[in-house]
Amino acid sequence: MYDEHLLEVRKPAQYIGLEWNVSRKEFDAAEVKFALCFPDLYEIGMSNLGMRILYGVTNNIPWACCERFFAPAQDLEAVLRNNRLEILSLESRKRLKDFDLVGFSLGYELSYSNVLNILELGNIPLSAAQRDKSFPLVIAGGPCVLNPEPMHEFFDLFVIGEAEEALRELLEVYRQHKEAYQSGRLSKEELLIALAAVEGVYAPSLYQVSYDQQGGVIEFRPAHSRLPLKIKKRYLAELDTAFVPLDWLVPYIQIVHDRITLEVMRGCPNRCRFCQARILYYPFRVKSVDKVTACACEIYKRTGYEEISLAGLSVSDYPHLEELLQQLFNKFDEKKIGLSLPSIKPKLMVGRMAELIAAIRKTGLTFAPEAGSGRLREVIGKDFDEGGYFEVLEKAYAAGYQHVKLYFMTGLPTEEEADLDAIIGLINRTSEARKKISGHPAWVNVSINTLIPKPHTSFQWCGMGGLEEMREKQRYLKSRIKNKRVKFNFHNPEMSFMEAVFSRGDRRLGKVIRAAFAKGARFDGWENHFNFSLWQEAFREAQVDPQFYLRGKSSAELLPWDFLDSAVQREILLKDYNKIIA
Repeated sequence: MYDEHLLEVRKPAQYIGLEWNVSRKEFDAAEVKFALCFPDLYEIGMSNLGMRILYGVTNNIPWACCERFFAPAQDLEAVLRNNRLEILSLESRKRLKDFDLVGFSLGYELSYSNVLNILELGNIPLSAAQRDKSFPLVIAGGPCVLNPEPMHEFFDLFVIGEAEEALRELLEVYRQHKEAYQSGRLSKEELLIALAAVEGVYAPSLYQVSYDQQGGVIEFRPAHSRLPLKIKKRYLAELDTAFVPLDWLVPYIQIVHDRITLEVMRGCPNRCRFCQARILYYPFRVKSVDKVTACACEIYKRTGYEEISLAGLSVSDYPHLEELLQQLFNKFDEKKIGLSLPSIKPKLMVGRMAELIAAIRKTGLTFAPEAGSGRLREVIGKDFDEGGYFEVLEKAYAAGYQHVKLYFMTGLPTEEEADLDAIIGLINRTSEARKKISGHPAWVNVSINTLIPKPHTSFQWCGMGGLEEMREKQRYLKSRIKNKRVKFNFHNPEMSFMEAVFSRGDRRLGKVIRAAFAKGARFDGWENHFNFSLWQEAFREAQVDPQFYLRGKSSAELLPWDFLDSAVQREILLKDYNKIIA
């Protein structure tokens, strides 16, 4: 136990558990024990809706028990290592190896080193090949497993797609085989074959990959005839019957999204060519207004939160948004409960919708043009009506809005200097449009990321510019803006570089991740912890060229992730890609 050391670390309340609405199942009575791990700090992980859903789904199974682990901050890690202590679950203070399965949510490629750290702090061998029946199976799901190959050696299984139903089925199969496996009558390989029969489950050790002399993948094949050649992504048929975490955990510390989050939809009706999330959550499905409203009322009763946020890839495209906002407004306005929306489309800011949004958003509006020019927005498939946008801005400024936030990307296919100038032009016009109303320009916060051509998108065959190209475009944009009311936020180019390598990589990157972790890589998704030189050393030692993964790919090439069936056919993506390069 390390409770006696918690006063030595910052925010000790993140390590004590016992939150309001926490599960209180009897650990030893459970037939299957599942450790749910998030490879980042508690304040990040507890803001993740997927974690809350899987926690509730698993604990709703009568014979299963689910407990949580988060990445310890570096001060607690030092305490654990200096005192030779193991990381413990929040609920029952159990060790990681006391569980039957250990599941990680992989939402960001730069959290990979934290996965290894959690395993090591739990005295679990990093390599799946080194783990016998005396250790839990280690599995993963989440957005990153749309290309699981860079992490293949560390995991026994990956769940591809939406995990609610697949995880229940996986735990049931494990339950059926647990006694035979732990008694030695069933080998680990035989257990993995049985678990891989669950649709959407991928066991990397049961598949073999071959490479050509240039490093390209030339063959991917199962080692057993009982295994599928392609792994189908799982998704729920409809959302109204999907599990909703009504027993919403209320932390003792402030977390990043410290509020009720209501999922209104999955998937997206738009066809932005850069968007991997649209593929991950394809097809497009929505929840009914009555279901969302009922869940909002129930979670509010059980928590007392004073803010409700609507979640979805493009909440603007929820087909019943006006009706939903009106219902929520009627239910919660007198209680002074705030409603928050993510970025919205200009076309929403009309009529009654404009009044409702104005009642919800008091300070600023958020829009995502993504590109500065209409030509480039057409290339990337972004639906953004510039004329309607400025009409909306004038009405918003007249209603008292003073701040606007804009999202853009650089490094888009066919991008030219004129497209960068168009970003500056759109920003300046956004700020200056307020002068007509108040005599003063608006404050504009601008977030600019570099495009990463992600797997399973129409851009997956595109190459990506190197570090110097990213830096030069950022320097150019900074030099062109003269408006003091514009604040730029550029994503770190080295972090974008690393995200691209690991999202587009193959199995050979496992030794790079292991080497960087051994050198001290932790919390690489946090700019103040990210150490690019350490990763460069790891690439050199592993004799892996990261630039190889940023190159453009031919349409005939076998991609490292082509064995996954995302429910969007490769041929459709390729046809769309050919429109771009034509």
